[in-house]
This record gives sequence, structure tokens and C-alpha cells, in this order.
Amino acid sequence: MGTVDTRGRKATHTALLVALAASGVTIATLGDPAQDRAAAAGKSTLTAVAAQARKCHEAPADRQRGVDGFDITATSTGLVRARLDPTDQRGRDSDWDVAVFDKATGRLVAASAGFRSHEVADGFVNAGDTLRVQGCRFAGNAHRVNVSVTFVAQPPAASEKAQLVAVSTPTRADKNELIRQDFDLTEAATDTTVDVILHGQADADRLRAAGFGFTVKIDDLADHIARTRESDRRYAAQEDRSDLPSGRTAYRRLADYDYEMKDLARRHPTLVKPITLAYRSIEGRDIDGIEITPNAGNTADGKPVFLNMGVHHAREWPSGESAMEWAYDLVNGYGRDQRTTRLVSATRAIVVPIVNPDGFSVSREATERGDAAARAYEYKRKNCSPVDAPTPDLREGLCPLTPAGPRRGTDLNRNYGGFWGGPGASTNWNGETYRGPAPFSEPEVGSIRELIAGRQVTNLITNHTYSNLVLRPPGVLATGDPVDEPLLYRLGEEMADKNGYNNIRSWQLYDTTGTTEDWSYWVTGGLGYTFEIGGTEFHPPFEVGVVAEYLGRAPAAGAGKGGNREAYFAMLESTANAAHHATITGRAPAGWTLRIHKEFQTPTSPVIGSDGTVGPALMYSDVLDSTLKTPGGQFAWHVNPSTRPYVAGRYGRYPSAPTQGAQPLSNPDGVPAENTGSPLDGPHEEIPFTVEGPPAADNGEAHVRIEWKNSDVDWDLYIVDAQGHVVGQSATGGTNFEDAVLIDPPPGTYRAVVVNYAQVPDQPVDDWTSPGVTFQPPKPPLPGVAEAWTLTCERPGGSIAAVHQVVVGRGGAVDLGDVCRHRK
Repeated sequence: MGTVDTRGRKATHTALLVALAASGVTIATLGDPAQDRAAAAGKSTLTAVAAQARKCHEAPADRQRGVDGFDITATSTGLVRARLDPTDQRGRDSDWDVAVFDKATGRLVAASAGFRSHEVADGFVNAGDTLRVQGCRFAGNAHRVNVSVTFVAQPPAASEKAQLVAVSTPTRADKNELIRQDFDLTEAATDTTVDVILHGQADADRLRAAGFGFTVKIDDLADHIARTRESDRRYAAQEDRSDLPSGRTAYRRLADYDYEMKDLARRHPTLVKPITLAYRSIEGRDIDGIEITPNAGNTADGKPVFLNMGVHHAREWPSGESAMEWAYDLVNGYGRDQRTTRLVSATRAIVVPIVNPDGFSVSREATERGDAAARAYEYKRKNCSPVDAPTPDLREGLCPLTPAGPRRGTDLNRNYGGFWGGPGASTNWNGETYRGPAPFSEPEVGSIRELIAGRQVTNLITNHTYSNLVLRPPGVLATGDPVDEPLLYRLGEEMADKNGYNNIRSWQLYDTTGTTEDWSYWVTGGLGYTFEIGGTEFHPPFEVGVVAEYLGRAPAAGAGKGGNREAYFAMLESTANAAHHATITGRAPAGWTLRIHKEFQTPTSPVIGSDGTVGPALMYSDVLDSTLKTPGGQFAWHVNPSTRPYVAGRYGRYPSAPTQGAQPLSNPDGVPAENTGSPLDGPHEEIPFTVEGPPAADNGEAHVRIEWKNSDVDWDLYIVDAQGHVVGQSATGGTNFEDAVLIDPPPGTYRAVVVNYAQVPDQPVDDWTSPGVTFQPPKPPLPGVAEAWTLTCERPGGSIAAVHQVVVGRGGAVDLGDVCRHRK
């Protein structure tokens, strides 16, 4: 196995810089304004003698306290980029924001409002527009900030019609083959289809040539986008304030997120702590979040942590909105609502609404531009990394107007180390699921990794759109269920009961590798899930995709059940529940530091190469290190289990009753007509069967099998439960049998749906027979190994007073007594 060196706190970002330099990319794209200055015009420094907390992008504020600016004329039609960077080279930073307005109309063109002074604001202008560039000193001691303004001409572009289609994928093999073809897959899939965006006729032709059939769901995405945005404008005009915790009536822009988070922290300084993550994005933006708990500034308080994230994928706007509304819910409810107050006091909630600020800025600002060429950028999925683009011209250009188009970049949700390099991710630089050149190669992913590695994140939700799903590990079927599968299932059900989504293992959508929770869960033990918000599109009308989904109103699947608001509260209840993590207790002097630490290596998947060959797995290193500042006397520290799930074995159980005997499956009279369409709506046969439960039987697997003579004939098989859900299928083609498998089937009545997909022309019908439904016992548990936390007690000066090896499991507690008294 090869090894990826990712142990150090800065190693990930350093490796990225080296990789970019080797590929010929100017390092300035990572935050140095030198590249922008080459085409820049305008003032080099802004000055304000006093700070003033204000929303810089609300309106021009000439000659007001804390504001400086200048006018500039756009030299070309296309992009304007305004960048701020601190003048203090000694590392001290204040908080300056920037906004660009059209002087003639007052329209906000671009803005950035991060927590520091590393600001990058993009917008679209016409040649000859007079612009007001405005800097606002929000807080801190720095009187000055560097500023540059760049104009980039928009190249002429022909935009083909894009469509949303449902591709027929009746088997897992079909889904995996579709992934390998590098189409723009969505996260929306059924048992028999996957939604795909076709970017023009060439995509449609290539899809047909690959042997896939499809039905069109949205014929012209550009027209659809225009109608959606018009719906949003009408809603915002009609509603002064929505019922959301924030009252928002429209999708936020990037500056809105950052400003609202730091304004919450300003107005609630003991309850809300602003945090800036370890690395800036590819284009130099900070990645910001907030922490919510009483005395939030004490990050070493020992509370269990719920991390709620949005917008790994740029075009999935509701994912950030939902995370942001959750923050408002907690802040607004603390001290006013009994449940909220109890849970906020017992836990630490961290909210990072925009993990991918570069990509989100490209997607969100494209809709402000409005022309057909911009709409392709509105559907950008990935970050802005130019790594692995094959030629220098495709590595050049600012992300919103790169010659490579919106498909340049890395899919951040395929770049984590968990099973990286395996199925369900692209090896091509312009593939929408491109995994990146190495695990954790992207600074945005490295930032989330550092956050989780330095805290005890016991619970995690990463929000996406769309598919009405609650997804849990594993992402690949071959991985096997983790030892926590019963808990993961139950907690998933609790959340799905609130948002109305389907609670499934991630691989049941399709195989994916390098995803957030397939790293965080397997290496830290924190319970991790993906929410696929909504069931229609990436960013539907605000009233539907945000208001209805968050609050649980029609037409959302969670209508009347509480929506994602109540699903998040179910996750926060789990965070507060000590049975869902581990606890270390004992006694220690006030002000001493307890530290738990673990270093280990984990293999990726065997790495699939760009030519389809499979090479050895890589080894990547993780360092988990978190601290508790002791209050004096007794303490309780809420932590993840000491043994990571990757080595803890796999879930299994011993039977509690005999295995059920075979059950016949009789072929009804007659033969249904051929059906290559919907298996349940078109012609088919249905045969009921029953799965028994304890004490009569305990079944680990049920195999439903049909057979026929000629392998050129194709019968397909689907298993439907009593609620009408397809829970198993077999539709392989090229065989003379189908065998559908149900894992741990709940007792009840099922239907075998048999479809006559294809017969041989001019030959007698080759009808099916069946040996029946057969059953197998449960698989026993697969044992693993135990690991320990290394716990040290450090005196106020930093010297070590005692060392312990602590083994503690989920739901367990270990009492170390006087933990600092002597070395062990």
C-alpha cells in the first residue's frame, strides 16, 4: 500500500500548494492578490479610524463611520472581483467587509463579509457601469486594509439546452456503470432510476450510445430556472417575513451568511462563538461557522458536539439555508423555549452553512447575472480547484469565468479519506463526481477534517439536495454494516419520522466513496448522516425548498410531521444522550488540562485508475486530539468511543428462533405482455409470500428466485412490502434466472412482482418457474479489536502529571478517580 502523509495540522494545505505549483497554477489563486493586481484598477488601501458594526452590503454608506470607498468604471462586460487583504503582516487581523454597488441603480453587485479581512467578492457588470467600491471596518484595531479590483471580460459563449432526465437503472450494476460514464448525476435515485443533468445534445447522444434509456423530467432547465426565480421574486414581494426562525423570504448570498453569523455572535456574545476554519478556500475565502452553547468561548468544556453542515455541493442552496435556520432556531429559543434551553445547555452545536464558498458564490451569483450562459454556472457542483486539468488554458482564469467552464474542480463529497478511490467517484478532472488527486487534497475538506479531529463531534449531519433521504453509513455495500447499525437505523428512523424522508444505508442510493460521514463515522465513531433535502430539484422555489422543508409544510414530505427542524432536534436529543456516545469521569484540579489523543492509519479503497485498472489502497494518517479544561473537582467529559468503528468489527446477530422453511412461489396462469417501462405500473404478475418472525422464525436473508430456459429471454423481479415500497430487486439481463435478496427482512406480507421484460421474437414464450422463497439464518457478528484513548493530565504550565490508557465503548462510562494525582 502507498501512504498519504496527512498527519500534521498544515500538511494537507501544504500538499495542495505543492500539487498546484507542479501543475503550473499560480499560487496567488490561493489567497495572494498578486494575480488580481495584474489587471486591477482603483485604490490600493482603504482607511477608517473607527470600527462600526454594520451590514456593509445593505446600501452605500459614503462618509459614515467606519466606511471608506471609491468609484470605478467597469472596463469590460463580465466579472468584477473586489478583494480585501489585511495590511498587518504580523498576523494580526481585524474584520473588514467589502461591497460593490452600481451607482446608477443602487443595486448590490458583489459583497463579502467574512469574520476577518480576507474577502473575495464577485459580481457581473456591463462595460461603462460606474461602480462604488465600499470597505467597512466592522470590528478590530486595523485602520487600513488592502484592496484590489479586477475586471475580466466575459467570453462569447453558446449555451445548449440542458435537461433533467431520469435514467433507467434497474440494477446496481446499471447504476455503477452510469457512474463510470461521468455524467452529471444528482443524488436523486429510485430503485430503478437515477436523475441526471444532460448538458446539451452531445450528452444525450452519449447516454444513448452507452445503452441507457431515459425519460425527460425537465425539458429546458434554463426556462425552468427563470420561472423558479420569478416565483421567488413574487414570494418575497408578498411576504414581509416568513415563518422561518430568521424570517427570511429569499435565498441568501454568500455575504448574507457570514454577516448573519457574526451578527448573531455580536448580539449574543456568551451564547454564540464565531469560528474560522483552518484553511482558506482555493480562491482565498475564509470558511466560517458558529458554535452555540452557554459560555460558548470555552471550547474545551467537555460537552458532546453536533456539527450541522451545508453546501458541500455549490448548487444545493437549501442545504445551507436549513443549517442557517437551525442556528437561528437555537439562538432564538434559548431562554424562551424549555426544550431548546435544555438541549443547548447540555450540548455544543456547531453550524457551518457553506463548506464550499467558492463554488457557492459562482452558483449563487450566476442567477444575478441572468443570461443563458450564466445558468450553466448556476448548476456548478464542485469547488474551484484547477488541479488535474490537462492543459494550462483550462487551469487558468477566475472560477466564475474559467475557460474550463463550471465543471472544473473537485467534488468535495468524494474527497474525504473514507474509502477514497473506490467506486462511485470519477477519475476524470471534469467529471461531476471527480474525487481529486488524493484524499483530503482540497482545503475545504481539510478544514472540516481539522474541525472534527480537534473536537468530540459525537453527531453530524451534512445536508445536500435532493431525494427525500436520510442516508447512513456505509456508502459501499461491500463494506458491511458497522457494529452500530441498530443504533444508526433507529436514529435514522427518528429523524425520518419528522421529515418524511426514506431512511436507508447510503449504498442503497448507489455506491459512493470519499464522502463526509464515511470518513467521520468510521474513524471517529461520531454518528454521521446525510440529509437529501426535498424531492424535486437542487434549489426549488424558496417557499418550497426552504420554508416548507424546514418547517414541515406542504408540499414537503414532512408536512404535518415537523420537517427538518424537528429532525435536527431529534439529532440534538441524540447528542445529549450519553447512551449514544461515551463518557470519561473523574476528579481534577481547577484549570488543569486533560487531553485525549489517538494516531492511526486507515486504508483507502483499492484505487481505481483513470484507465479502469485497480491498484493498491493508500494509507492515510489521522490525528484525533481534543482537550478539557477542568472546572475543579468532579468532571464529566463526553467523548466518542475509544475504538473507531473501522476496526470494531461488523454488525451481526445470533438467531433467536429457527430459520423459516422454503415457501413456494407459484406462477399465475397466462403470460403478461412485455414491459420495458415502469415495472409496477405496466404489465406484470404479482405473487404474495410471507416472512415469519420470532418465535416462529428468525431470518437473516430471504432469497426470491425465478428461473427460465433461454438466457436471451429477460424476466425481471421486484419485491414490494406491505406499504408498497420496493425493498428488493433483481433485473440483471443475460442470465436465465433472477435472485432478489432481502437482508434481515421484517416479518410481514410481501409481493413478488415479475416483469416480462423481453422474449425472443418469433419463438414460443419462455415462461418462468420458481424453486420458491428460501431463507437463511442471520450472520453472526464479526469480531474486531479494541483501541484506547491516551489521556494525559497537564499542569497549568504544560508539564504532564499523569497518563492513562482509556478504553470506553458507546454508551459506557469510565471513572478515572483522581486523574491527575500520579502517572500510570
